[in-house]
Amino acid sequence: MRQHSPTAARRGAPGKIAGYVVMVLIAALVLVPVAFIVLTSLKERPDIYTQPITWLPESFTAGNYAAVNETVPFNRYVLNSVIITGVLTVVQVSLGTVMAFALVFLDFPGRKLLFLVVIASLMVPNQITVISNYALVSELGWRNTFQGIIIPLAGVAFGTYLMRNHFMSLPHEIVEAARMDGAGPMKLLFRILLPMSWPTVVAFTLITIVTEWNQYLWPFLMADTSAVAPLPVGLTLLQNNEGATNWGPVMAGTVLTMLPILVIFLVLQRQMIKGLTAGAVKG
Repeated sequence: MRQHSPTAARRGAPGKIAGYVVMVLIAALVLVPVAFIVLTSLKERPDIYTQPITWLPESFTAGNYAAVNETVPFNRYVLNSVIITGVLTVVQVSLGTVMAFALVFLDFPGRKLLFLVVIASLMVPNQITVISNYALVSELGWRNTFQGIIIPLAGVAFGTYLMRNHFMSLPHEIVEAARMDGAGPMKLLFRILLPMSWPTVVAFTLITIVTEWNQYLWPFLMADTSAVAPLPVGLTLLQNNEGATNWGPVMAGTVLTMLPILVIFLVLQRQMIKGLTAGAVKG
């Protein structure tokens, strides 16, 4: 058995220290702005505009959180975000999983071409399709409707790519054994493959939830009223409600917007990491 000498361990120490320093710096870049938002949401208005800027207020207040609901219909924006995010998550995860299954386990003409189309769509920025989608949705009379927001965002290129790579990493012996036992495509997918794929499905689901919860540009173009506007659009209206920005309620609304996603991420982070690394550790 090979043993590492103390000299080799000492040589590796600077590299480990440098790695820890980089990790601390990255964590600071992420956490410092979040801490500033949370602290600002608890400040009185005079404390927010002090020069120079102070981190800790003279006294903490929860008044900004009450002002959020008094200024805009915040609960309605939350409900709209839940509807839009929930529908898009179900649609994208379902379609992405089924499409990936078809690309890996079904033999049909044009399969490779279809996969190339999926890859090509990943390289097209969403902003390029905004004008054409806007014209089409307006022609259909879908502005200020949930379907006008949801349907153009229901593409699943990334999810299809992620699930395809995962399915290709699974042991093919299990798939062949299931087929020899008479398992059809649906039984193979739901009874064999998905039980082995929950970490990747959870990762796919979490990525979709975070992405769709934070969608701003397309919902902003589609929603002119609070009836269908999601939270990111609602925060913009909160910011411009009185002509001059009162940053206390804006920061409080931002905290309330981040909180559900943070809770979901903390609950599912292990499954997400496991799912994203499952294909990479296959021997």
